[in-house]
Amino acid sequence: MVKRTGTMTDRERIEALLNHKKPDRVPLYPFAAAGFAMLYTGASVADAYNKPEVALAAQRKTCRDFGWVFAPMFGYAGFGGWEFGGDISWPTSEFDQAPKITRRAVETEEDVWNLKMPDIENSGITPLTIEYFKMSSQERLDNEPWNVTNHVEGAFNVAANICGADKLARWLIRKPELAHHLLELASDFLIKRARYLRDIFGIEGVLPSGGEPSASNNIISPVHFEKFALPYIKKVAENVLAMGYRHILIHICGEQNLNLPFWAQIPFGDPGLISIGHEVKLETAARYFPNYIIVGNLEPAIIQTQTPQEVYEASRKVIEEGKKCSGGFILSPGCELPPKAPAENVMAMTRAVNDFGWY
Repeated sequence: MVKRTGTMTDRERIEALLNHKKPDRVPLYPFAAAGFAMLYTGASVADAYNKPEVALAAQRKTCRDFGWVFAPMFGYAGFGGWEFGGDISWPTSEFDQAPKITRRAVETEEDVWNLKMPDIENSGITPLTIEYFKMSSQERLDNEPWNVTNHVEGAFNVAANICGADKLARWLIRKPELAHHLLELASDFLIKRARYLRDIFGIEGVLPSGGEPSASNNIISPVHFEKFALPYIKKVAENVLAMGYRHILIHICGEQNLNLPFWAQIPFGDPGLISIGHEVKLETAARYFPNYIIVGNLEPAIIQTQTPQEVYEASRKVIEEGKKCSGGFILSPGCELPPKAPAENVMAMTRAVNDFGWY
């Protein structure tokens, strides 16, 4: 195989895609690699969420060492639980990968009606987030298309984190007025928080991004997605774009094939970035989002458990399929990069994109 030398930096590759142009090579973006970066650099997983300076240095070094696109990230999938007044615990055990919610802000129906909008500036992880991005916003490296990722989680996911996904799913059926009230609060909170971060960091070099795992078809039906998730996710996206942002990255997490017709109704920018899990085929995503950049979708379990050669081969297949996406493609794990993935396996993704990612 003839080795090729790139004519673009990773930042230039992403910028080409954002301008509807083809880069010289498929970019490799690790998506959610905070835990892996901590362990790779000798820190703890908890440091990714409560030590901004350590987290930023670890992500910066790891992205450089593995040849990744660097987009500083500071957030967690349980977002909303702590921010609305619940409690979390930092990851401490061998198998912890992120902060987990230990007490919900909402336990009863009465709690829903009594729930108040948090003080945005001091809500949950927000002060740590501001500290992190004040440091990251000081530079733009040649592998860094964005130096701030304005965390805008899915509204349904935030609501589920406030009360618990099981309780929210029951309320969709039995107490829809409770569900709508909670979703309204969650979406208004996300809009206000996005505006707060915009007022601090502006829009240049900032990428609003987030995920929506709780609305997967493993939890709710497409009928309930259309009625309860779609209006609020769309409301947040429209308001964020109205703030002046050109692009939003949304991670459509897990099994969401039946939800894709509804996701396709939501605006995510010009172009938006659609991140998918291995449960959704790249060709399927490209069909629903022909003008958006598709990000994905190597199965994380492969990176964790298989051999470097198997990871390399699996990456090749994803790359060759992804290059067919009409709106552009970025290679990425289909969800969080496993914190304890062997470094040799992770490097196999880089080898694959350098061998097979050229246009």
